[in-house]
Amino acid sequence: MKRHLVLVEDEPGIRENYRDAFERRGYRVSAYSDRASAMTALQHALPDLAIIDVGLGDEPEGGFELCASLRQRSATLPIIFLTARDSDIDSVHGLRLGADDYVTKDMSLDHLLARITALLRRADAWAETLQQPDQVIERGDLILNMDRMTAHWRGQPVDLTVTEFWMLHSLSQHPGHVRDRDQLMTAANTVLDPNTVTSHIKRLRRKFQQLDPQFDAIQTAYGMGYRWNAHEV
Repeated sequence: MKRHLVLVEDEPGIRENYRDAFERRGYRVSAYSDRASAMTALQHALPDLAIIDVGLGDEPEGGFELCASLRQRSATLPIIFLTARDSDIDSVHGLRLGADDYVTKDMSLDHLLARITALLRRADAWAETLQQPDQVIERGDLILNMDRMTAHWRGQPVDLTVTEFWMLHSLSQHPGHVRDRDQLMTAANTVLDPNTVTSHIKRLRRKFQQLDPQFDAIQTAYGMGYRWNAHEV
């Protein structure tokens, strides 16, 4: 069965170009021009992956609102933001809402398709873990349930996206060992820009610090990457 992609893009020419490219790669594509029509169509069933433009018609941040609605319905649906605005502000805003990746419209189709493939592969890997007994990893105050893909810090649940969960797992698996951006992308089974990896790490820290203002277990190894503080083991 063909994998189902949803594309929400308000510019007709761009929308049709992407639709044609995705269909040539064997995907089934549903394309919408605005948030309202997409939400109506997705009320009863979610796709395998969603690609959403940030600005939708007369809603400059309609894509952000659509992403937030979809993320409430599914913590694991792969979501990619598509935008012409190449700015850190947009990127961080989008990732805070739970998007898995963020690309600009000038990115090559091959690069975008590689990201789609990687995110779908990761979603498949997660689904396979549901068929296995729960695997729980403990690192001091951190508890990761690999089957349910949940994280707890000092007994409190940490609300993570799939990308954040796998990056956290990679960091905490071997405390004290530095993980560079490429290793974190491999762990998350996706392709991200370096700045996007940094945004994910910052958001991870922030989520822990909201529960524990003294949290400092995710450390930056300047020029190399990130590590889980061995003192937390």
